[in-house]
Amino acid sequence: MTNNRAEPDFDPSDDDDESLEDDLALEDDREQAESLANEIAAVRARLARVPAATVVANHAMGLYELAAIHLSQDAPNFTEATLAIDAMAALIDRLQGRLGNDETTLRESLAQLRMAFVTLKEGDKIELFEGGTV
Repeated sequence: MTNNRAEPDFDPSDDDDESLEDDLALEDDREQAESLANEIAAVRARLARVPAATVVANHAMGLYELAAIHLSQDAPNFTEATLAIDAMAALIDRLQGRLGNDETTLRESLAQLRMAFVTLKEGDKIELFEGGTV
């Protein structure tokens, strides 16, 4: 048998306030999600207009920077630098002739990293960046 008596602590106005707050929160979440989806779509559209060779070159330069960071530590982290250098080399070597105007710069940057690596392994200080030594 069911009991139809209201619980003594039950206040129907509390339930309405919580429901309204939940609805507002959901609407705010929905608006944020739509805004984020619109931003992502705009970024994708801009990226689609950029030649793939340019995007790949930017990623390769990110690997250059990563290797340089590991090589420029007080105690160079050769293991991490090696991975970044090898990844950069894999991109450049595998995509030979397809990286457009940036290919020469990428190859020179890779050679610079390799020379810095060897020099550091031998214990000499070198200038890897303009105005900075490692």
